[in-house]
Amino acid sequence: MPDPISWSIALPYLIAALCFGYLLGSIPFGFLITKFAGLGDVRKIGSGNIGATNVLRTGNKKLAVATLLADMLKGTIAVLIAAEYGPDQAVMAGLGAFLGHCFPVWLNFKGGKGVATYFGIIAASLWKVALIFAVIWLVCAYISRYSSLSSLLATLATPVAFYLFGYVQWAELFVLLTVILLIKHHENIKRLLQGSEGKIGQKG
Repeated sequence: MPDPISWSIALPYLIAALCFGYLLGSIPFGFLITKFAGLGDVRKIGSGNIGATNVLRTGNKKLAVATLLADMLKGTIAVLIAAEYGPDQAVMAGLGAFLGHCFPVWLNFKGGKGVATYFGIIAASLWKVALIFAVIWLVCAYISRYSSLSSLLATLATPVAFYLFGYVQWAELFVLLTVILLIKHHENIKRLLQGSEGKIGQKG
């Protein structure tokens, strides 16, 4: 049983890491970037999502790349900064960043689907798993041209990879994040099954 005194000391730091991650993750870069570029509200086109895939549907590849990098770095920066205070804080900051991206208070808790931020958290925690994720995503995207399918397959492999490398705490975190990501993609899954899912680069 954990020492209650040690736990009471650690708890404020864990909460602080979670809140820090959430605030960083909740910055809606896709929404802000397209807004400032004069393209209006990205939530009114395509899937209505604020992520890079939907920003790409505006036809502006540079803005899509900028959104992808910004959303990814939210997770990376949150974990790296929190890691200076301990591994538990790093995990909590990663959780916070992902929740912030998916459920930002600034947009009535209606955010992105979390894939870029998910990858950013992986990149900050273990590069080997990040490489596995990237390879699975790229191969699937090249073959299928479906961003959602590529993301789903890569995320399903992520907790398993962390566990096999011996990073049990991170594996447990990514089980939770993967479940949330799958729920956020329920409409994509439905469209994939129906054969009506939009492909990469397709405007809509």
